[in-house]
Amino acid sequence: MHRPIVVMGVSGAGKTAVGTALAARIGATFIDADSLHPSANVRKMAAGIPLTDDDRQPWLHIVGTELSAPHDHGVVVACSALKRAYRDAIRAAAPSTTFILLTVDAPVLEKRLVQRPGHFMPASLLASQLETLEPLEADEAGMILTSEGGVEETLEQILADLVPAQ
Repeated sequence: MHRPIVVMGVSGAGKTAVGTALAARIGATFIDADSLHPSANVRKMAAGIPLTDDDRQPWLHIVGTELSAPHDHGVVVACSALKRAYRDAIRAAAPSTTFILLTVDAPVLEKRLVQRPGHFMPASLLASQLETLEPLEADEAGMILTSEGGVEETLEQILADLVPAQ
């Protein structure tokens, strides 16, 4: 069994692109946690209204349940997981989860978001996500990487540091 992995960060950091590539490379199942949001959450975000911690709790429970479910070759989930409390909620269901925080400078994030058509998360919520973000702490399993160099470069950094430990 491979331990579950969450590729995390603010909107536009590259969670889905990196998570998809990582899952393909290691033969794991990929899940985009955005697809697990209750419809009420999606409506709020699409209207430009930031989610509250109460809004996120059912979603985080679903994410943790997916991470703890049996997957033949492991699972990689793209999930914002912005606060320590959110990661703790995920770990409550899936304690062996490793988190990979992708960081990107704000101007690059803004450019990525305006170039991403059809996503329910508007660029206007980026500031609230950046304010909410709590980087991984020393006692949390995982790593922090800059993802500005592109998917392949980020993937190689992850594989060099993470996969041998699995």
